[in-house]
Amino acid sequence: MMALYRHNGLLLPERRGIMGAIFKSLGKSEHGSRAVHHERRFGRITKQRLCRWVFLVVAIFSIYSTVFGLRMFIHAKMETSTSIAHYVEQDLLGSGIGTPPKSKHRKKYFPCEVEFMESIDDLVEPSNYINFTQFSLEYIDQEEKPFQNDLFEPRFGGHQTLEEREKSFFGRNQRLHCGFIKGPEGYSSSGFDLDEKDKTYMYNCKIVVSSCIFGSSDFLRRPTSKLISQYSKNNVCFVMFVDEQTLLKLSSEGNSPDHGGYIGLWKIVVVRNLPYTDMRRTGKVPKFLSHRLFPASRYSIWLDSKMRLQTDPMLIIEYFLWRRKAEYAISNHYRRHCVWEEVLQNKRLNKYNHTAIDEQFNFYQSDGLTKFDPSNPDNPLPSYVPEGSFIVRAHTPLSNLFSCLWFNEVDRFTSRDQLSFAYTYLKLRRMNPDRPFYLNMFKDCERRALAKLFHHRAVPSSPAAA
Repeated sequence: MMALYRHNGLLLPERRGIMGAIFKSLGKSEHGSRAVHHERRFGRITKQRLCRWVFLVVAIFSIYSTVFGLRMFIHAKMETSTSIAHYVEQDLLGSGIGTPPKSKHRKKYFPCEVEFMESIDDLVEPSNYINFTQFSLEYIDQEEKPFQNDLFEPRFGGHQTLEEREKSFFGRNQRLHCGFIKGPEGYSSSGFDLDEKDKTYMYNCKIVVSSCIFGSSDFLRRPTSKLISQYSKNNVCFVMFVDEQTLLKLSSEGNSPDHGGYIGLWKIVVVRNLPYTDMRRTGKVPKFLSHRLFPASRYSIWLDSKMRLQTDPMLIIEYFLWRRKAEYAISNHYRRHCVWEEVLQNKRLNKYNHTAIDEQFNFYQSDGLTKFDPSNPDNPLPSYVPEGSFIVRAHTPLSNLFSCLWFNEVDRFTSRDQLSFAYTYLKLRRMNPDRPFYLNMFKDCERRALAKLFHHRAVPSSPAAA
């Protein structure tokens, strides 16, 4: 509410409150005229500031509304595009073309309890354990140059013909291709060259735990020493194969071998002249051919370099081989159980050249490979896709033969060994109906209980997938 009062012949609004009282008192003073003048200036300045603040608030609100609206629009467009892509992918899968959709939420997998023996103190190899199929295997170690063939080049896996390949699946006395094959005299090595001192050490190993790192693809993960018995420390060879590049990388990170060539429990064995440019394929040499690298060994355990062993090797051998009366043990895959699914997954993730995968897969189908039927109680295996990062084996004739056959498939086709596992096993079994191969395909959760899993070191991709 305002009232009017007269000052110097003018009607002015009377402001209530403190400011009004001040101006009223000033109006009665001798400086009344100046006071009113200041009051008017104060009013004009206040209105100008107020207008500026209102304008600023409106401007900020307008900018915020514009940006927020644009973001909502983009988000809506992205949701629409994603939805369309999802329906297109579903249509492709429904028609049998395309690849499996990628899960938005990665399922977590956990270890399960494994009933190991409490101690290895009273551990004794069963007397009837080695009652497996017996025959003699010899290996081709040198090939002759085909007559007048100037294009001949020595290959680590040799030049196996399809006829030789077919005959090699018989469990009988034979001489077969199994890596480490040299060319004629005068040709350079085909690869995987080792120091003579390392060879001497390896030839004396009876029980082996091995792994490898090539191309600096991983960190060095030492077995958990406090969980390894003194007996195993004294009697088991822990061998880590590395190339020179990896050795330099490990040394730069403070992991240099001591005077004996050890880093923790690992005996570091340097491989020179790698046989393949594909580091994954090179890694299959120590993975599958431990019976060639350690010719006097009776048992071997392979673990991928992404794993840290935290179980005593002798307990592993007792549980997965002796107790199960098996000569070869490998876990099934944690998610996929059919080779058809594995083929699609490899293509979706571009793990290897798609044409090469198709050639291998079509070859296997033409030779009798069929889909895995989980409802069939007569399946020879609980899964046709392994999780090949952990393998336990006795070096029996059929176990060694299977390892050679599986390696030859990796050498001939793609380095994706999960694609060739079921075919190799089923063909070996089909061609030797009276000579059973005792393979223990155990649960993946048991594999997770044996070692701690890590991610591979992030390194630039190699031409392996080309």
